[in-house]
Amino acid sequence: MRLSRYFLPVLRDVPKEAEIVSHRLMLRAGMIRQQASGLYSWLPLGYKVLMKVQKIIEEEQNRSGAIELLMPTIQSADLWRESGRYDAYGKEMLRIEDRHEREFLYGPTNEEMITDIFRTYVKSYKDLPLNLYHIQWKFRDEVRPRFGTMRSREFLMKDAYSFDLNKEEAVKAYERMFVAYMRTYARMGLTAIPMRADTGPIGGDLSHEWIVLADTGESAVFCDKRLLDKPIPGKDTDFRGDLHPIFEDWTSMYAATEDMVDMAEFESTVSEENRVSARGIEVGHIFYFGTKYSEPMKATVTGPDGKEITVHMGSYGVGLTRLVPAIIEAFHDESGIVWPVSVAPFEAVLINLKAGDAECDAACDKLYAELNAAGLDMLYDDRDQGAGAKFTTADLVGIPYQIILGPRGLKAGEAEIKHRKTGERETLPIADAVARLKGLIEPQRKTDI
Repeated sequence: MRLSRYFLPVLRDVPKEAEIVSHRLMLRAGMIRQQASGLYSWLPLGYKVLMKVQKIIEEEQNRSGAIELLMPTIQSADLWRESGRYDAYGKEMLRIEDRHEREFLYGPTNEEMITDIFRTYVKSYKDLPLNLYHIQWKFRDEVRPRFGTMRSREFLMKDAYSFDLNKEEAVKAYERMFVAYMRTYARMGLTAIPMRADTGPIGGDLSHEWIVLADTGESAVFCDKRLLDKPIPGKDTDFRGDLHPIFEDWTSMYAATEDMVDMAEFESTVSEENRVSARGIEVGHIFYFGTKYSEPMKATVTGPDGKEITVHMGSYGVGLTRLVPAIIEAFHDESGIVWPVSVAPFEAVLINLKAGDAECDAACDKLYAELNAAGLDMLYDDRDQGAGAKFTTADLVGIPYQIILGPRGLKAGEAEIKHRKTGERETLPIADAVARLKGLIEPQRKTDI
């Protein structure tokens, strides 16, 4: 993509309404535009990151055996009355009527709708286990939307819902999602810790939140420091096998949110040097809630003996529009964002130091074509601007690598590569630049960890 033809409305000044680093940088880097309180447009750069996050989530959900579908944003109030949640949910639910005065709502979550889909089509125990997921926009009328897309009213969410014959099988489904989530966050470069959590209005008696430690986190968290460096299950994990040992291994170390912490237990089970008390950002939440929805909504299957069995369910959420700022909170410096390669809007930016110079333009155009042919996700800064402005933009938007070419380097047959994360610079022959950049980027894509 040529920057001269791209839409990247970067801002020089720090917006006054932005309270935390990620909100400031998302506005300054031209990733989002606020349309109303808690409502944002995702501009091209931000949307590109959002879609890379979505792709990783989809790949790991599919790997775990979950099946993707898509449900509407608007739901019938009647479904929620069946489950008993319509009146109980509170003012966060946006209730609406159509022209025929039928009652609907803008979905804050999808337990009722997915249960209705399940009970309509699944009739036999032979069709279980089943896990269905979708990625869809949702709305919750927050009392105080803040921190940009970290806590917005409209947000993009991945919801998975498992259906099983009994609690034992449902817990196995829960453990599959537990492992899938660990892999998902690691592929984004994040250290996300599973912590015991309150089930809230979703219900149930088994729940974990995934927390990324950050000073701007909304809640206090308490955990064993050894969880921060614990290796995640690898690409050869058998999701059809027994994942309980992995689950037990991870949950054997103390980790709890402030709603669930038992300080006496924390201090007695974690040595003083391994105690972490910090702030954290929630980036995912999973629940097992048994028959909370399937029983009132009569979601049953015929068992092996011909009798009707009420299925056991779980739900598993990831907030995509929350994940993006969480990644920025974890990866930034004084100059701007420092994206991990796997979720970066572009993997590298080619900077033409003298756009308009015939020789420099020709050399950059040739190099740009070669970089694209090598399968690299490239931005080409071909604008007629000074080098300082180009470097400032590249640093602000956080592209992992900058490949720099100007008249002096061209004369010497050399290009320069800058590593955004470390600031390291290396000079090399132009002919070697494509192979070097590809060698740097490909291992960091984390497509097959």
